[in-house]
Amino acid sequence: FTLNFTLTNLRYTADLKDPRSRRFISTVKVINHYIDLLLKSSSIGSVYTGCKLMRFRSGRPRDDTGIDTVCSYQANASLAKFNREKLYHELSTMTEGVTKLGHYTLDKNSLYVDG
Repeated sequence: FTLNFTLTNLRYTADLKDPRSRRFISTVKVINHYIDLLLKSSSIGSVYTGCKLMRFRSGRPRDDTGIDTVCSYQANASLAKFNREKLYHELSTMTEGVTKLGHYTLDKNSLYVDG
């Protein structure tokens, strides 16, 4: 599934476009840490296997940074079908109404979960 959101207190700069830059690498580690904490605490936590940050993108306004990730979980016959709406509501609650992700501030209208 995909997980997308925008950080309003992470200024987008050209080095976030380069996967070899120090800033890209260190920011990926921090963002992945926060995403892992959230998803491991969610209803899919027992089958969650990780997310790969695909890219940073310039947000609106331009200083904001959009985050695009692809996340995985193990299919399990004993679990109900993946429910993106349920996961969205859980993540919304766990991020204080889509406002906070660790020390980052979220654009409250930016959270998107797609299955």
